[in-house]
Amino acid sequence: MVILFDQFHMPDDIFEVVFATTQQKIVAKVLIRTMKEKNGEMNKTEMSFFATKLHEGNFVTEIEEPGYEGKKVKLSYNKRQFYDRILTPMKSMGMIDYDLYKKTYRLSDAFNKEMIKVGIMWLHELKRPVSGFKIKEAKA
Repeated sequence: MVILFDQFHMPDDIFEVVFATTQQKIVAKVLIRTMKEKNGEMNKTEMSFFATKLHEGNFVTEIEEPGYEGKKVKLSYNKRQFYDRILTPMKSMGMIDYDLYKKTYRLSDAFNKEMIKVGIMWLHELKRPVSGFKIKEAKA
């Protein structure tokens, strides 16, 4: 997954940095809130139930989007797209960890650690001496 952001227009919400659409952002926020309510962990069955409720359009929750504050809304999101566009990217970025033995999804701080590594990589690049690449001028 590629994260693009503008340092001069950085949103206050991490989900706006990570996800491309408002719908993805909403579903990801609801997933994280649901996991937090379950002590930061959901088993495979609970995750499947969550995705199925979204798929069927039976997931009722409150969201913090402008115009919807304090109102109960029904969310709908395709189950396959939930796994492909929300859960799998969050796992690959280190926001959510999957334990193969316990078969549980757990909130993780690995994303933060990876972002620190990206920053350190940039600092190393800044300090690296000029490479041996020379630009040759074309003969006219």
